[in-house]
Amino acid sequence: MSPLVKIRSERDRMSAVERRIADFVLENAQLLRDYSSQQLANALGISQSSVVKFTQKLGFRGYPDLKYSVGEAIGRADDDEAPDARHAGDAVGAMLWERKTRAQEATESINPPDVIAHAADAIGAAGKVFLIGLGEDDLHAHAFALRLSLLGIVALRQHDAGDLAAQVGLAGAGDVLVVFSEHGRLPLLTKAARHFRERRGRVVSVTRHTANPLRAMADLSLVVAAHDDASYVQSLIYQSTVQQLMDRIFVHLCEGDGGRHQRYVDALDRIHQLFEP
Repeated sequence: MSPLVKIRSERDRMSAVERRIADFVLENAQLLRDYSSQQLANALGISQSSVVKFTQKLGFRGYPDLKYSVGEAIGRADDDEAPDARHAGDAVGAMLWERKTRAQEATESINPPDVIAHAADAIGAAGKVFLIGLGEDDLHAHAFALRLSLLGIVALRQHDAGDLAAQVGLAGAGDVLVVFSEHGRLPLLTKAARHFRERRGRVVSVTRHTANPLRAMADLSLVVAAHDDASYVQSLIYQSTVQQLMDRIFVHLCEGDGGRHQRYVDALDRIHQLFEP
């Protein structure tokens, strides 16, 4: 994994000092070769030992090892870089594409194939799948519930926590609750997840890659790494990265069962026929 991708993926779990170092490295990767660990520490107003501990925590032997790895990653990126006509003359489009791509790479690295497979298998084997998300998170709950329905999976999307509380009584062993919550800190969602588990159901959480009550409660946690200094850009990156993450689950469900794939094709045919003249 690229050291820069690794730093981005772990940033949300870092301490304040570690985030300062991470941001400096990400923003000044091209210049890192000119900085010693002491010079980097001086630039940030921290101790040299903090820089060393930061690099070791990421799995590097020391600061020189990190600096060398970053230099190699930049070299590979320069070799692979090619003009993209889609973004020619569109600085904003190019910026968004680059940042979304970085966030998706970081998120993929912290949700390896076995995690995706376990989540997809739990959803595919469930008698019923309950889904909930509040605010913008509801967009993902709605979209994923629709896709599950097209596969022939019973998907019950809840519009608010009150509806979910009323429906928890229908849950049984093996059923799954998918909770979309960016920060995972809404007490009502955590309580709902706890009640669901008491019914012997399994909880899948989709949150940021931070320590949070919902993630701690979940049987399976899917996490998103999407940071940007501009809040309006960070929101866009988070939403697109969640979509990419759930797309991976959906593809796994389709490819893991030929019957589901055929049900999906049949469902699309019926929908198209409804709109035919």
